[in-house]
Order: sequence, then C-alpha cells, then structure tokens
Amino acid sequence: MSQRKVVLFIAQSLDGYIATKEDSLDWLFKVEGEGDNGYSEFLATIDTIFMGKRTYDWIVEEVKGDFPYKEQQCYVFSRKPLEKDENVTFINEEIVEFTSKLKKEKGKDIWMVGGGDLLYTFMKEKLVDELYLTIAPSIIGEGIPLFKEGDFQLDLTLVGIRTFNQFVELHYVVKK
Repeated sequence: MSQRKVVLFIAQSLDGYIATKEDSLDWLFKVEGEGDNGYSEFLATIDTIFMGKRTYDWIVEEVKGDFPYKEQQCYVFSRKPLEKDENVTFINEEIVEFTSKLKKEKGKDIWMVGGGDLLYTFMKEKLVDELYLTIAPSIIGEGIPLFKEGDFQLDLTLVGIRTFNQFVELHYVVKK
C-alpha cells in the first residue's frame, strides 16, 4: 500500500506572492479563470487538510457561510494549545512527527493549504511530496511570498502543465 502524500495546491501572483501585505486576495479574483480552475478535481483526491492558525482565522473571517472544509479532516497548527472546535482540530505538537504518523494512516492525500510560516517548515523538513502551483497573470509588487527565504533546497520534477483561461497550473513532484 502506498503512503499518503502531502500536496501543496495554491495560487500565486506572477511575482511569487500568495496575498498582499493586508492579506487581500482581490488581485486573484480579478483574473478570468475556467470553471473552478481544477479545484473540485483536486479536492476529490484529498481527505485531510493542514493549515496554519493565521490562515484558519482568515478563512473564518473572510469566507461567508459554512466552513468550506467540513467534508475533510482539518488540522490547524498553532503555536499555543487550543481546544478542538466543530470544524477543526488544533495541533500543537512536533510537525514532522505528527505529519509522518498521519502519512502512514489509511486515506487519501493531505492538502497543505498554507500559510507561509507553516509552508516554510513543511518545505524545509521535506514534508511536501507534490506541488500544484497556479500562477495568476498579476504582478502585485509586494506581499506575502509563497516561499520564504531559507536554508533549504528542494529539487522538483515537472510532471504536468495545464491552463485554465488566464491561469497556468504547474504540477511538480519533489525528488526524494
């Protein structure tokens, strides 16, 4: 039986930002896509979600209506212990150990949603197995970078390219 993978599925500006300094995604929603830009197709391959506390707080504040990931097991990594709520389980334990244990359990793949601080740790510790980077034809000049500067290096293999109208999706596998 093959082990579950941790997959990054994220959109970025052409100059490498995932949001403005004010956490705005307005620039992203101005781009003309195609359908849901492969989101539903990707969502069908995962049953577990990882995100940082700041990303979780943004979703709770910005997404109106029901929590969007009710169908998946959602883990929110937090620097301080928090009680489980109706939508997520807060994780305040060693990331590598927790992730390695979960990857060995039965299930679909795991979506590494973000944000930047958590992604940095996942990349540095080589916990991400695949990346789907969707690039928007926008240059926003400054903001929250997809990849923080750091003392790590990952080698990738390009396995696919798709377009969704103005978006380009690059699919990479991390060389282990």
